[in-house]
Amino acid sequence: MLKEFKEFISRGNVLDLAIGVIMGGAFSAIVTSLVNNIITPIIGLILGGVNFSELSITFRDTKIVYGAFIQSVIDFLIIAACIFFFVKFINKLTHLRKKKEEEKKEVLPPKREEVVLLEEIRDLLRNEKPAPKKAKK
Repeated sequence: MLKEFKEFISRGNVLDLAIGVIMGGAFSAIVTSLVNNIITPIIGLILGGVNFSELSITFRDTKIVYGAFIQSVIDFLIIAACIFFFVKFINKLTHLRKKKEEEKKEVLPPKREEVVLLEEIRDLLRNEKPAPKKAKK
């Protein structure tokens, strides 16, 4: 069972996924900081000094902090846009790589005249029937 686990964990897909999750978490923390500390204060300043993190509605004894929700929506939109552009970039790179590989396969140098003649002779010899063998005395 330990051997199977080692094989599973050492596969490229699992390691790539783990790296992606860790990088995603770090990127999310950066974007959250960007939104909380730079973007929403600027938007609040434009809207007349509104502090988004303090926007709330009190209903009976419950405080609904919708400003934090607005910040989370902005977080999500920035992360989604970054992922969209990253995937678009990667797709473009793979498309260009595949296109170059196809061009390399399609472009063959023309055959020299001697090679064409030798191939024709070979094909003619293949099509000829062998001569009957002479009987031994």
